[in-house]
Amino acid sequence: MTSGTSEAATDTRAARWLSGAGLRPTRQRLALAELLIGDGRDRHLTAESLHLAARHVGEPVSLATVYNTLRAFCEAGLVNEISVDGSRSYFDTRLDDHPHFFWEDEGRLVDAPAEDLKIASLPRLPEGAELARVDVVIRLKRR
Repeated sequence: MTSGTSEAATDTRAARWLSGAGLRPTRQRLALAELLIGDGRDRHLTAESLHLAARHVGEPVSLATVYNTLRAFCEAGLVNEISVDGSRSYFDTRLDDHPHFFWEDEGRLVDAPAEDLKIASLPRLPEGAELARVDVVIRLKRR
């Protein structure tokens, strides 16, 4: 990370984001949090793309550390994990319930407009289960 006025504000935002969720703001967590929320925009990143972004800004972090950090962020409620298939997950900084479009040909996950989505009913839940979350991923490809 570099120093400067805007960087200091981002560090403060990232530190508050982490400590507000009960996570210790280590150097690597701060660096990854800065990449996730530094500009205040919602994003969808894979662990691999976050690792590449960290390397691009000169943050020496292993891919395993990125995965572990993202898991900690999920457990703390800072990001949601959206699985698009058995081998690829995206991490979403927007925490409200909303659907996604997944562009298969680009490997890109984007927010979809929620106002047009209507879920009429869900299957009966198994005995002893409660609904945690419903993820809606609409898979698209270019014509």
